[in-house]
Amino acid sequence: MTQVKQAPIELVTIRLPVWWTFGGLIAGLTLGLLMADTGLFEAISQFTNLLGKLWLRALQMTIIPLVAALLVLGISQMAQAAKAGKVARMMLGLMFGVLLLSGIVSAMFMPALLAVFPIPEAASAILVAADAEAQQVPGIWAFLESLIAPNLFAAAAETAMLPLTIFFALFAVAISGLPDGQRQTLIGFFHALANAMLTIIGWVLWIAPLGVFALALGVGARSGGDAFATLGHYILTVTAMGACVLIGAYLLAMLGARMSPLKFAKGILPSQAVAVSTQSSLASLPAMLDSAKRLGVRDASADFVLPLAVAIFRATSPAMNMAVAIYVAHLVGLELTPVVLIAGIAVAFIISVGSVSLPGSISFVVSIGPIAIAMGVPVEPLALLVAVEMLPDIMRTLANVTMNVAVTATVDRVAGDTGPAN
Repeated sequence: MTQVKQAPIELVTIRLPVWWTFGGLIAGLTLGLLMADTGLFEAISQFTNLLGKLWLRALQMTIIPLVAALLVLGISQMAQAAKAGKVARMMLGLMFGVLLLSGIVSAMFMPALLAVFPIPEAASAILVAADAEAQQVPGIWAFLESLIAPNLFAAAAETAMLPLTIFFALFAVAISGLPDGQRQTLIGFFHALANAMLTIIGWVLWIAPLGVFALALGVGARSGGDAFATLGHYILTVTAMGACVLIGAYLLAMLGARMSPLKFAKGILPSQAVAVSTQSSLASLPAMLDSAKRLGVRDASADFVLPLAVAIFRATSPAMNMAVAIYVAHLVGLELTPVVLIAGIAVAFIISVGSVSLPGSISFVVSIGPIAIAMGVPVEPLALLVAVEMLPDIMRTLANVTMNVAVTATVDRVAGDTGPAN
């Protein structure tokens, strides 16, 4: 197969206080519960509300430029990979199908799951912004008309995420067709923009323990012990959508790679152990290569497909990101019409296609924020939910690693059946 060389896209490394943020959430909820209906809480509530809102707005202000930069970088990587031959194009086509199906499954099953296992009673006051605006649900024709924004800057000002993501996806594809010098100039600009935005969001998330504590204090005072029950319910239901992707990986291995479920389960087990312990697909790459070898995948296929999959493919993103937006919508009582769900699936797919490897907390804000905005769902709850992301992230990594190996095995079998790729 033809190898296409391009300079690696390296993003700034950010260390986040994940466990301190989780501790800030628990401390805020507990202290708010103890201080509810007391004079002390009334005295400090205005200050903590202001602190929490400022921290939340600092997160929100980076979403559009960071999403734009990451879309351009991610899709340009895919466009370059597609030039590497038939195996690469086969892999990308399979990835697109998995990502689209991932979002559709979540849109279908997450509302059904919440209907069977509803959010705990008295939780309506939890995570709800006092100034959240009523949802504007467009009709089908208005939705189709909104796909293309006549004024990009007006769309950005109105945070119209669907037309913005469509534009930057098309922009990234257009860049890939430019002469090499012009393409590298634009890629370099968006590379620098992404690193600058990541640096800012890294600063904001570094003080997340304080911001989350301030927001959680009010939530604990308003909702009491129901906050803990709701967070537990949230973790389990969102993780269930990741489990659907995990099951899908076994089905793909069985149907696409024509492996017995038992053989695949035995071969993938070491990779899954590393995934759970590290919560990092990149750290799991050596184990995935070993699992692919155990499963009989040719070295040429594994050495090409798996590193590329780790860089640009996260199968659980549409399913679990959609699940978060749907959960918040149910929490605040917003209607989820077919048009709203289609908008969410579309943005989830584009964001996932253009995604690059980022720490879980940053990816949570950057990926789910645009989906929530496109669906008319308040983004304020994300500021608290990010504090418990390390728990669903275990399932994200486990399912992603399993799906990466299933995709690699499937591509290897199909490529072997169709002969050498050029």
